[in-house]
Amino acid sequence: MIDLETLKFDVNGLIPVIVTDFYSKKVLTLAYMSRESLQISIDEGKTCFWSRSRKCLWRKGETSGNFQHIVSIIADCDLDALTIEVVKDGPACHKGDDSCFNNPVFKSDKLPEFSFDGLYGLLMQRKKENTKGSYTAYLFESGIDKILKKVGEESTEVIVAGKGGDKAETVYEIADLAYHVMVLMAEMDIQPKDVVAELAKRHVIDFKVKQQKMQ
Repeated sequence: MIDLETLKFDVNGLIPVIVTDFYSKKVLTLAYMSRESLQISIDEGKTCFWSRSRKCLWRKGETSGNFQHIVSIIADCDLDALTIEVVKDGPACHKGDDSCFNNPVFKSDKLPEFSFDGLYGLLMQRKKENTKGSYTAYLFESGIDKILKKVGEESTEVIVAGKGGDKAETVYEIADLAYHVMVLMAEMDIQPKDVVAELAKRHVIDFKVKQQKMQ
């Protein structure tokens, strides 16, 4: 861990902070911290910024209840900017949006973007709109038994491909399985972050078990 005294604050005594969501990795907001607000953030485990407009400390969530619980704070190579990963209790933007960054300026059509959160959002849209001709909508319309049947079938195909030692085929079948598992998640209103949170808990347990074995 670096010494906080090595951080480089600007002439106004502030350092820029990029806040990201621990689960989705999405950028939530850009804010500023003073030495005092950074120390408060570390001590309390929740983000505390310096409001440049009001010229005062600003604990995120103190009025809205949308607290941001800090997972990690990392400085850049020049020690003059920070990134903070948080688990948030609610919207990050003062306008009530999940993130402050919602206005596209440019998007490449040559480098397609993919994320499990994006796929989940599309699945939920298909579930809500029941899009005609959509395979996803067909699964939702067919109900939980059909979805579970497909998860079982795709699981078997992953096993067969893996047993055969064909890496490309196994990747293909894993992708099919992941898609149908996410359809199941959408059907049951299980969000990707719920699974990530469960895996995170298991990581901690696994780490403790390994530590005990080493003693």
